[in-house]
Amino acid sequence: MNAVAPSENAEKAPILIIEDDRFLRDLVSEKLKKEGYMVSTAIDGKEGLQKLTSDHPALILLDLILPEVDGFDFLKQANTNMGNAMPPVVVLSNLGSKEDVERALALGAKFFIVKANFTPDEIIAKVRDVLHETK
Repeated sequence: MNAVAPSENAEKAPILIIEDDRFLRDLVSEKLKKEGYMVSTAIDGKEGLQKLTSDHPALILLDLILPEVDGFDFLKQANTNMGNAMPPVVVLSNLGSKEDVERALALGAKFFIVKANFTPDEIIAKVRDVLHETK
């Protein structure tokens, strides 16, 4: 049996992007697709919860300020529904206060990215890192 390198496994990992900003959602989605990832998107936490169970993502990129169900409520509901099967969540938000970061991490997020402080390429690199850490 041949072992597959972790990077080869990760390149096929399904990623769910929950982001209401169309420009950023499309930009990150296209970059991930060019890297070989399967990508699905949701514009709010409500749609994200539906896609969490239907698309079985290996990782979620989550904005916090969303219509319908915000990112914090998404984390609460997703953890309740998924338990230990919850995929890693990387928060991608304009919120960056110590309280917001601590709250997101306490609700199960693995990493917190302040949008203004990272380029799209750095976001993709963080996705790769988190996927490899969870293997």
